[in-house]
Amino acid sequence: MAKTKNGDTVRVHYTGKLDDGTVFDTSKGRAPLEFTLGEGRVIAGFDHAVLGINQGESVTTKIPAADAYGPHREELVLEVDRGQFPADVDPKIGDQFQLTQPGGRTTNVTVTALSDAKVTLDANHPLAGKDLTFEIELVEVV
Repeated sequence: MAKTKNGDTVRVHYTGKLDDGTVFDTSKGRAPLEFTLGEGRVIAGFDHAVLGINQGESVTTKIPAADAYGPHREELVLEVDRGQFPADVDPKIGDQFQLTQPGGRTTNVTVTALSDAKVTLDANHPLAGKDLTFEIELVEVV
């Protein structure tokens, strides 16, 4: 059986965990994730972990933040006046919104803090700045 290489389309089952053991995503109970190695459709560390393994093989890999969703960038955190929200919207911590930037591009943001006058929005990926551990099983090379 040949080991996986860039350009192979693979199907994997995976479970992703944070350092404290919290599962943040899994394919268990769903169809396997299908992607082509080397195309950049998954985070770099995940792609690299699947390279060089055989069908049926399982690996556990720790992916540093730099090879996952990158560092948490403070310049992507902004504070806005509550008055910038429509009157019928009462933001709460954890709420997610889309901001439209000049040029029409949208950015997803999460409410991370509130005061009487301000709402703090974070445009970082929720897993930015976190090291991730994945248990990966190579189900099939398509």
